[in-house]
Amino acid sequence: MRHRLLFVSVLATALVSALPTAARELRLEEFFSGHSNAVGRFQAINGVDRSFKVGLTGRWDGMMLTLREDFHYADGERDRKTWRFTKIAPDRYIGIREDVVGQAMVKIDGDVARYSYLVDLAPGPKRNIVRFHDTLRLQPDGTLLNTAWVTKFAFPVARVRVSFTRQ
Repeated sequence: MRHRLLFVSVLATALVSALPTAARELRLEEFFSGHSNAVGRFQAINGVDRSFKVGLTGRWDGMMLTLREDFHYADGERDRKTWRFTKIAPDRYIGIREDVVGQAMVKIDGDVARYSYLVDLAPGPKRNIVRFHDTLRLQPDGTLLNTAWVTKFAFPVARVRVSFTRQ
């Protein structure tokens, strides 16, 4: 019995070791450095349904990942946002972006990143602040899938789904 257990343990360790590092551990600076693309869709309870493509350019300086996102919506609108993720621990980042109120605290657990942050959808005197709850999950094929719930006053109001691919 002990021999079988030892064999299973050794076999499991060998199988996990044979997996590519990216399949086991997500590092934002590794996935997003350079160029990547994404396709996504935003669906809200008020009927808003927008699909989009994103061209991303990431630059890692050893402490901070600067990630420029160029959005191209199906209706022709274009937008640019820039995330700045500072790595504060092997599995933690602090993220800021021009439309984010405060900071996003990112926590990595293996191949999954989770973070929550406030966004002002209508900057100016009449603010419209919602909270995004993002989960990024590295897929076996190397793509990164982001599913996000958007809430207002703790009630779900929208869902976002984005699939990232490295170039």
